[in-house]
Amino acid sequence: MNMQEVETYSNEKILKIIDLYKKGRVRDKAKYDKKKNNPDYIEANKLRSKAHYLKVKEAKQLEYANDKDFRKHRSLYNYYRLNDRVEEFISKYPERVEFLANHNIKVG
Repeated sequence: MNMQEVETYSNEKILKIIDLYKKGRVRDKAKYDKKKNNPDYIEANKLRSKAHYLKVKEAKQLEYANDKDFRKHRSLYNYYRLNDRVEEFISKYPERVEFLANHNIKVG
């Protein structure tokens, strides 16, 4: 997009957009408050959330399995960092320092 193609809004237009957004949020909140105690809605929401959980369950397990080493190394580093023992971490675990550096975590 070119700078000459960018549309500039006047203060009135910006205030109107913000006002429309706020009204929409209030309207959506009112609709939700109206139906949130409906037993049919509660049951449908439970079914939807259970279906989502079952759908992404294996993907989440795989994601955590892939990140297991990273989480373990980062957790140990944070332990040393919070106890002001970063130098000890660097000297004791140089392979973990390198691993974290490869994953864009600055140690030291």
